[in-house]
Amino acid sequence: MDDSNAEFCTADGCGPAAAAPQPVAPVAAPSGTIDVISDAICPWCWIGKRNLEAALAELRDQGLHFVVRWRPYQLNPDMPAEGVDRAAYRERKFGSLERSRQMDARLVEAGKAVGLDFRFDRMIRTPNTVAAHRVIRAAEAAGRQDAVVEALFRAYFHEGRDIGDHAVLAAVAAEAGLDGAAAMLATDEGVQEVLAEDMAARRAGLDGVPSFLMDRHLLFSGAMPGPSMADAFRRAHAILSARAA
Repeated sequence: MDDSNAEFCTADGCGPAAAAPQPVAPVAAPSGTIDVISDAICPWCWIGKRNLEAALAELRDQGLHFVVRWRPYQLNPDMPAEGVDRAAYRERKFGSLERSRQMDARLVEAGKAVGLDFRFDRMIRTPNTVAAHRVIRAAEAAGRQDAVVEALFRAYFHEGRDIGDHAVLAAVAAEAGLDGAAAMLATDEGVQEVLAEDMAARRAGLDGVPSFLMDRHLLFSGAMPGPSMADAFRRAHAILSARAA
């Protein structure tokens, strides 16, 4: 599958995606499930979400319906629990604030193309995202995962809120219709599960997000355009269905 136009994020930054692996291995029965491995502070993941929504709409018109699940990945697994100052962090990571601003400017333009308004000027902290992934995990059980994922992206990239702060996370979750996040975050619920999923993705060789799986088969990494996504999903569904027949 051609993902030459895709973009994704790694621990070293955001840019063009590498060549995508093809779906392999048979599946017992098509489940119509797409797993999106992402991080709440990955800008291409928010763009990828918009492109995914366009792809799913196209596929629905063709009679294909998929359940989407969001899975954790940490772009910065060594990030302190309290996060760090964003400007200082990105200056160290990319060599200069000017280079960081150039990268942000490119993302602003990419966001505009899909109706997103990135406001990097409002962003003060780069957070640790384990707590955000715990909230996303809890939202799946409550049937509010898509809304919570969207709310977290918007809170961080548009509103400049610190989504590593538990009080902020609880407020964002509540705004998206998920109650009980504050109580959950006051415990260790979900911590080990999030870390285990993150490590499993790394051990499987995943080094960038967003990455998309169908029925546990890795299809591609990168925020490729909606029509290209739809084509990739359609082809993968046909291959996996034929192998399961």
